[in-house]
Amino acid sequence: MNRTHALLATTLALTLAACGQPTTVAPDAAAPTAPVAGTPAGTDSYLVGFRQPLTAQNLGGQELAAQAAVQAQAITAAGGVISSQWADISAAAVRLNPAALAALRANPSVEYVEQEAVHRAQGRPSGTSDARPASTLSAQGATLSAQRLGAQALYAPSGEFTWGDNALRVPALRAAGYTGASTTRVAVCVLDTGIDGNHPEFQRKLTGFKNFVTTETNRNDPYALNDVDGHGTHVAGTVFAQYGAGTGAAGLLGGMDSAGVGGVATGANLFVGRVLGDTGSGSSSGIINGVNWCVAQLKSQGGTQDRVVVSMSLGGGSKSQTEQRAYTAAYNKGALIIAATGNDGAAVSYPAAYTQVAGVAAVDSNLAKADFSNFGTQVDLSGPGVAVLSPVPLGQGTAASASGGGVTFTDVQAADKTGRGSFTGAVVAAGGTNNEFCGAGTRNAALNGNIALIARGTCSFEEKTANAVASGARGVMIYNNAAGALGISLTNTYAVPVVGIQQADGQALLGKLPASGTVAVTSADYAYLDGTSMATPHVSAAAAVVWAAKPTLTNTGLLNLLTSTARDLGTAGRDNNFGYGLVDPLKAITGQ
Repeated sequence: MNRTHALLATTLALTLAACGQPTTVAPDAAAPTAPVAGTPAGTDSYLVGFRQPLTAQNLGGQELAAQAAVQAQAITAAGGVISSQWADISAAAVRLNPAALAALRANPSVEYVEQEAVHRAQGRPSGTSDARPASTLSAQGATLSAQRLGAQALYAPSGEFTWGDNALRVPALRAAGYTGASTTRVAVCVLDTGIDGNHPEFQRKLTGFKNFVTTETNRNDPYALNDVDGHGTHVAGTVFAQYGAGTGAAGLLGGMDSAGVGGVATGANLFVGRVLGDTGSGSSSGIINGVNWCVAQLKSQGGTQDRVVVSMSLGGGSKSQTEQRAYTAAYNKGALIIAATGNDGAAVSYPAAYTQVAGVAAVDSNLAKADFSNFGTQVDLSGPGVAVLSPVPLGQGTAASASGGGVTFTDVQAADKTGRGSFTGAVVAAGGTNNEFCGAGTRNAALNGNIALIARGTCSFEEKTANAVASGARGVMIYNNAAGALGISLTNTYAVPVVGIQQADGQALLGKLPASGTVAVTSADYAYLDGTSMATPHVSAAAAVVWAAKPTLTNTGLLNLLTSTARDLGTAGRDNNFGYGLVDPLKAITGQ
């Protein structure tokens, strides 16, 4: 008996023992429908893993197909509905009613049945949503101010180089010709919410795109609507934004070139898989399908790329045996898999916590740990992740300006859910203790039809803004209670322009009242985001640049090189906050 027949006989015997005669069972009217890959899994969405023979890793294509056919038979015989099946890891994504779930759990050929997990994008608008005093500002908020001022921060932007580019020494890399371009084809495969391929920063140079959110229509073209959330475009920009190609970022940050921003690995090949839906969340099955597509780009798997870095700025959910199998299989095929550790200020999330996945933490422009960045033994490397400027879908970003008392203010920041537009009128102090305008339901009739000037203080920006808008204000200026610019995150969306201004400008204007002023928020093609999501593409792109320069390295050798040459941060040596430290691609290539 040959190996294929032996495998079939063994698996079929187990199936027969658990399920009776193996006739095909059609789902009845009550059976669940196929799951939606890339969207939150339903309560009847499961992952089924079959026992893997010791010889499974050596099986050929026909043998794997035969094994998968028997496993599919077991699932359908139990009454399950398959949405995705992965022959090489003996697993499948299925929808199960209670009877089907019980039947599969009783099948001795089934090793486990687990609930399908949901993962989410790990980036968020830059800024802070609370009103903590300056003495207790979070690392995120304090560094945001320093970075945007270009003062006190260890790294600042210059030209088209963001502070993150400068922290990774991208100018020196580019000067030496290290951009990810090579006769060895090296790709970064970003799995996220998609990409606005029409953004000039990408110069229509995208190598590949595929949508794994299967219920969507008209989302299969990178040059048509697909990235509604905007997260994927931002991540891809950190990797691949081309120099001299943008629409202008000067209005967002002083010192930046009007051409826009540049990425870390502009010479690499960029693939983008849409595995997260419009709300920034996606299921295990859709993400696994995306990972497999990335890996299929390798020449060893029938693709066109010599080396592939899989970059995943997503996380959350619970531990999954199926996901671990998938990432192990992808790693064993030669891909380097890099993922965000998460933004909960807690334990490292999945998939970064799996073995064979490199976990990335976030640091700010002073190379301090971002307060939101998760920590643990699974942190391998760190990357820039606070106030990261990058492209977003055209028109989704915001730029802001404000003036008052005859002075045009500098470093004005739009709130993340502000209304767009411009309003000129009287500026009125909002009132309350220290002009903080606190207390839910607080109103000031004098704000009606005017611009509210409010101090940062003891209550949230949301409370201040809601009070001002409910009072009839046509615009809102909130001034900082510490030196530096003020990034603001809001919970609700407002129709009027809401901006943050510097402490000195706000206090000076307060002393000039009554006075007139203007507040304006306009659309832009760039945005600041915070998160381990932003750190991850920095590390992924750095890995691609090094791999292109050292193409003989395996994925294991590359990761070892990146960790051994990282800039040590925090406690000497590897630690749970920074891993081995800030990735340093130039040192990995040159030793310097």
